[in-house]
Amino acid sequence: MANLSLIILGLGGSLAVILLIVGIVITATSERNLVQERLGRYVDREEIEQAKQRVSSIPLTNWLNKQVEGSSWADKISKDLARADLKMKPGEYIITLIVSCLVVAAALYFIGGRNPIAAVIGLIIGFFLPGLYVKRAQNRRQIKFDDQLADMLNLMVNGLRAGFSTTQAMEAVSKELPPPISDEFRRVVQEMQLGVPMETALDNLLRRIPSGDLDLCVTAINVQREVGGNLAEILDTISYTIRERVRIKGEIRVLTSQVMYSGRFLSMMPLFVIGILYLLNREYMMEFFKPDNNTPPVPCGYLALVVAAFLIIMGYFAMNKLGDIEV
Repeated sequence: MANLSLIILGLGGSLAVILLIVGIVITATSERNLVQERLGRYVDREEIEQAKQRVSSIPLTNWLNKQVEGSSWADKISKDLARADLKMKPGEYIITLIVSCLVVAAALYFIGGRNPIAAVIGLIIGFFLPGLYVKRAQNRRQIKFDDQLADMLNLMVNGLRAGFSTTQAMEAVSKELPPPISDEFRRVVQEMQLGVPMETALDNLLRRIPSGDLDLCVTAINVQREVGGNLAEILDTISYTIRERVRIKGEIRVLTSQVMYSGRFLSMMPLFVIGILYLLNREYMMEFFKPDNNTPPVPCGYLALVVAAFLIIMGYFAMNKLGDIEV
């Protein structure tokens, strides 16, 4: 009987110790999650994602990041990726660039019958493909941000008239409006909550979003903070101006879209024709690269292709200039 009591007491004591340990672990974990949740309100989520990527990245990207860190090229790549809202580091972008060159070069090399010229063309095309994608992402994000700017100003004006401060109005923008403008203003609010002056936070926003309309809004906010005035009326006037400008830009975009797409189609058509002829009748296309006894060592075909490429590029930029109307 005494042994049974000792066994029961031992089991009860062990169970109590286990429950105590579990309770301590759960309490510590919940407190840690609460602290992380509170810090998440002030720490930029983009920085957290970059930290995760930094931990999980392969050694090659870390080595490349260390090699290019501090260079003007890496700074330009980082700025372009930030404007396109791509969560990548310069080292990862360089690896993507190399992989794109190798993949496109290998594809054209095997499609072109193992011709080195096709591989060189593939290298050139693969080098420009990631940059074109980043530029396109920047343009799409820029247009979407500009289209949301008038709604952002209206929300800020209503908040200021309701008694909000400028920071509270920006926080309302970060919560109420959809991306990308909500993400950018959430970052501005978080920077100010971490102690960054409003002027610096807005300058950082303008650096990420190089918009003329946004520059006008940032200038108005900075001037009002220095000299005073009714910020709601100023932003209301700017909102009306931006709405009219966005409307006119949309009409111009519709009217000039034919010119822009015609320029792109006419510029790409010779490349498609050359590629199709090269696949269908390779001997005919290789006449460009055969030397002629009556000419210098450089075949006339090379000169003809260079001149044709120069004229195509000049025509493309000329048609883009015709459709580029500033408002």
